[in-house]
Amino acid sequence: MSTSADSNDIEEGLTFQPKFDAAGLVTCVATDAGSGEVLMVAHMNDEALRKTIASGEAWYFSRSRNSLWRKGESSGHTQRVVEMRLDCDQDAIWIRVEQSGAACHTGRRSCFYRKVDATGGGAGLSFADADRLFDPKAVYRK
Repeated sequence: MSTSADSNDIEEGLTFQPKFDAAGLVTCVATDAGSGEVLMVAHMNDEALRKTIASGEAWYFSRSRNSLWRKGESSGHTQRVVEMRLDCDQDAIWIRVEQSGAACHTGRRSCFYRKVDATGGGAGLSFADADRLFDPKAVYRK
């Protein structure tokens, strides 16, 4: 358990101390540096975080594939990091990026291409800014 001095150092200090979860990951939100549009939410492990800082390109850790990946290594749709920030308790990262092409593996500019609509006591989805910039079947041939 953290003492108040430890908490104060994490929240107010200038020591980079990212807090990874039990799986060794930290959540990362990527936004467009120019428009502020939320492009994607992904995860980084220690190696992805170090590579992102060192290279200035976004690296992530895929939970589904259990592997490290550089954004754009398959699609060519890269993210150049303009600025990286940590939240108050250093367990979430925000990167402002210059996005080349689409951020989403579905071929869309952003992973947030559906909006939630209230419906008769529940919720439904509708498309919003959902045009595809590329065909994922052509790009991600397996």
